[in-house]
Amino acid sequence: MPDQFGDKQHEATEHRRQQAREQGQVARSQDLGSAALLVAAVGILMVWGDDVAGLMAGLMRSHLGGDAQLQMDRISVTTQWYDILMAVGGVMVPILGLLALVSVAVNVGQVGLLFLPDKLAADINRINPLQGFKRIFSISNVVRLGFGIFKIIIVSVVAAWAIWGEQDHILRLGEMEVGQIAAYIIKISLSTCFKIGVALLILAIIDYVFQRWKQEQDLRMTTQEVREEMKSLQGDPQVQARRKAVQRQLVLNRIGSSVPKADVVVTNPTELAIAIRYDHETMDAPVVQAKGAGVVAQRIRRIALENNIPVIERKDLARTLYKHVEIGKPIPSGQYAAMAEVLRYVYQLKGKKLPGVAKAA
Repeated sequence: MPDQFGDKQHEATEHRRQQAREQGQVARSQDLGSAALLVAAVGILMVWGDDVAGLMAGLMRSHLGGDAQLQMDRISVTTQWYDILMAVGGVMVPILGLLALVSVAVNVGQVGLLFLPDKLAADINRINPLQGFKRIFSISNVVRLGFGIFKIIIVSVVAAWAIWGEQDHILRLGEMEVGQIAAYIIKISLSTCFKIGVALLILAIIDYVFQRWKQEQDLRMTTQEVREEMKSLQGDPQVQARRKAVQRQLVLNRIGSSVPKADVVVTNPTELAIAIRYDHETMDAPVVQAKGAGVVAQRIRRIALENNIPVIERKDLARTLYKHVEIGKPIPSGQYAAMAEVLRYVYQLKGKKLPGVAKAA
C-alpha cells in the first residue's frame, strides 16, 4: 500500500495548477517556436523567394549599375534612400510580420497569455556558481543533451535522404549553365531545409507532449499536501465547526421567534417542515415564515406543537415550497389551490371560516 504521506497519488488541484502557473512553472518546449519559425521562413522563401530575389536584383541594377554619380545633393540622396526603403519594406514587412505572428501564436498556444513581473526582479541564485553547477549537471539537462544529440542524428539522416534523392540531378550539374546551377542549388537547399524543419517540428511537438506529461507528474500531490491545501483554502476544521454551530444556533433562534406566528406547518412528513402564515387583511397570498430540513425541520415541528399550531402532512406541497419559495416570500400561484385546502382544514379545526383565500385560489 503506498505511503499516503509520501507518494504523489492525487491529481493536481486547480489551485495547485494556478500557483504553479503564477510562478512560471508551465509546460513549454523551447524547440517548438524555433522549429515553427524555420518551417515558416523556408516556406515563405519557397513561395515568395523569386519575387524577393527579383526585387533585390532590380534595386542593385538600378542603383549600382549605369553611370556613377560623383556629386549628389542632400535631397536626391534622401529621395533615393526613401525609394529603396519603401521598395524593400513593401516586401519584407509582410514577411517579417507573418514570422512574428507565427512566433507569438506558437508561444501563446503553449502557455497562453502569461505575465510574470517577478521574473524580471534580481535573483542572486541565478548568478550563484553553485546553483549554476547544479543546473548544468542536473538530470533534466542530461536528458536534454541526449535529446539534442538525437536531433542532430535525425537532421543528418533527413539531410542525407533529401540530397540522396537528388543524386541524378547533382551528377548532371556539369552540363548546366552557371545560372541554372545556382537556381538548382537554391531550390535543393530550400527543399532540404524545409524537410529538416518539418522533422524538427515533429520532434518539438513530441518534446512538448513530454513536457506536458512531466508537468503533470511534477504537480501531483500527496494526501498530506491535499489536506494542507484544503485547510489553507477553507480554514481550520475546528473553526469551521464552531462557525457552523453558531450559524445553526442563529437559524434555530430565528425559527423560535418566527414559527409561533405561523398558522400551519406543512411537512413531508419527517424530512421537511415549512411554517406558513396567512393574514387576509395584510397579505395577498400566504407567506413562508420558516422552512428547514432534518434537525431544523424537527425544531420547527416541535415549536409548532408547543404553540398549538397544526402540523399537516402534504408531501408534494412541502417539497415544492421548500425548493422554490424563500423565507418571507409568498407561495407561487400554482400552489394556491393546495394551500387553500390546507388553510380551510386548519380553519375548520379552529372553528373559523377562511376569508379571502377563495379569491386567491
